[in-house]
Amino acid sequence: MSNKSRRLYTGMTSDLGSRVIEHKLKLYPNSFTARYCYDVLVWYEEHATFRTARTRELEIKGWRKEKKVSLILPRNPDWADLSLEWQEDPGWKLEPDARPRIKRRNVNP
Repeated sequence: MSNKSRRLYTGMTSDLGSRVIEHKLKLYPNSFTARYCYDVLVWYEEHATFRTARTRELEIKGWRKEKKVSLILPRNPDWADLSLEWQEDPGWKLEPDARPRIKRRNVNP
């Protein structure tokens, strides 16, 4: 997640769509992401297991900002909010088990 000043927040979730909505609506108003308005999804990766996702999260959290930016820029040079792609097909919200339809490649290190 990012904010208007392009600061970065790295996190992990098993339900990306719901988590992005929580950030956007600031459902936890006292949280770090709410206080600093982290509400723009600029990058995400999918992983097959919790362990690989957690390992990757910790790896990325250990990087300097320049390295994180070099990960984002090739696939999202404009820092576009990737969650806005979901609005093209609002029907996904009507199905309880629906997942966001985002055209990104799975990354399995």
